[in-house]
Order: sequence, then structure tokens, then C-alpha cells
Amino acid sequence: MRSQLTMLNSMASEDFLTALARHHEWGLKWLDLRDAIFGHKIATLDVLTATKASKEIEKNNLSVFCLSSSVFFEKIEEGLAVFKEKHLGKLDEIIKVAKILKPTYVRLIAAQLPSRELGQDSIKLIRAKYPWLIDVYREAIDRLTDAGLRPTIENEAFACFLSEPGEFLDFFDWLDRKKSVGLTWDVQNQWATGSYPDLPTYQKLKHLIQYYHVKGGQADESGRKLKWNVALEDASWPVVEITRQVVADGVSPVICLNPAQHGEQKPGYDYNDLVKRDIDFLRRSVPGIE
Repeated sequence: MRSQLTMLNSMASEDFLTALARHHEWGLKWLDLRDAIFGHKIATLDVLTATKASKEIEKNNLSVFCLSSSVFFEKIEEGLAVFKEKHLGKLDEIIKVAKILKPTYVRLIAAQLPSRELGQDSIKLIRAKYPWLIDVYREAIDRLTDAGLRPTIENEAFACFLSEPGEFLDFFDWLDRKKSVGLTWDVQNQWATGSYPDLPTYQKLKHLIQYYHVKGGQADESGRKLKWNVALEDASWPVVEITRQVVADGVSPVICLNPAQHGEQKPGYDYNDLVKRDIDFLRRSVPGIE
């Protein structure tokens, strides 16, 4: 099996045209659009700007793999009204620009649950205190699919309610939208919630994954807790082992590089050309990555 690389578009440059040129220069065929789209994030992108962006994307022989919206990046504790007005309220505009940019996926975010206590099962807590949440996700998924688009749900860092593997499995089972939506698995985001990513975790989540995100992160002296932002070649989580299996299994035909974050900048570390170094490392280390 083979997988192609992409990255969040602004990692190439904050200037949209320069970013497109660098994608082409680095042999990347796909875009993951999140921000710096002629000054816009997905949430503020309008039809006129999306049309302009689409023409430039076509000129550079690129295609859009994902529109990385921030829909549902919110504390669940904020309540139903906030999720409906602030997040579901954005969907009509996102659908309009998505029909112009024609992505393979439109991203939704797994929300934050900071009130969860250490070791508490997030899905049991949501079922008990915030049962409305599942219907909000279902509505977003159904509206996107009814518009001919394919949603995907990404696990976030911080206090994301998707942390332990069992929570991923229970949430997607409860969601009951197996034919409509899958998981964008961000490995280091899961680590940043306190759940260390390893090959057994991947094997548990494999049937859910449709898109795979990677970024460098290095552990503290314990070897388990995320501490430093580093290049993929210096990461403490098993980058090569997991990524080789992702490619071999064909679960993510496009793999997205993310910036190293959620840790601290390491004193004395060389951060020059980190994006290109990560691209070269993956191509060098994982058979089948283009």
C-alpha cells in the first residue's frame, strides 16, 4: 500500500500563494486547509475567497483533502445553546465553501471536557450529564452528508473527551454513524491528553481511522509524559512503527503532518527547516510514503 503526505497549509507559509508553491516544490499533491487562506480561517472563509483559493489551487495542480474546521472545539460544559448557536450555526457557510473547494473530508473536533476527573470515563460522564452532545454531533454529520460531503472527527489535545482507546470505541458506537463518519487520529493529541500512543492503541482504533495526523514530541525523564516539541526523527512515541502499519493497512491514503506542539520548546534544539526535515524523515523511514 502507498500513502501520500500533506500538512496544514500554513505550515508551508502564512502567505497562501507561497504555501501552494511550496507544496508543489516539495512534491505534495494534497492540501489540508485550516487557516491563512488569503487571511481567513475556515470559520471566516466566504464564497468569494473560497472561489479565488480554488482557482489558485487548480493552477498549482493540487487538490484539497480536508477542510480543517474548528467546529465543536468547545468545552462541553458551555452547554447545548453554545454548541447549537456557535458551532452548528457555522455549518451552512462551511458547506457553501466546501462545495467550491471539494475536499475529501470536512473536519469536526471532539470537544473538551475539563470537568472530567482523573481516571473518569468520559463517555459515561457525557451520557449522565450531557446526553444532548451526541445529537449535536449527529446533526452536524447528517447535514454534511446530506450536502454530499464526508465528515471526519479529530481527537484534540488538552481535555478532549476522546483520550483512552475505550472512549474512542464507545463514542463512535454510541454515535451510530459508521457509514457516514470516521476518525482523524492525531497521535500526539492523544498523548497530550495523558494517554500514551503505541501500536496496541492503533490496533484497537484501526477500524475507525480514515485520516492520520503526526507531529514530533519527546517525553520527559519518565519516558511517558509529553515534554518537548521536537522533529519526528527525535520523537519518543513510536512514529515509524505506527506509521508503517498505517501505510501497510491502507487506512489513511493521505497522512497529514502537523507542527510540533503541546509541549515546550527544547533549549538549544535546532528548529530550522523542521517541516521539510519531517517530510524527508517520513519518506526516508516509512516504505510506501510519497
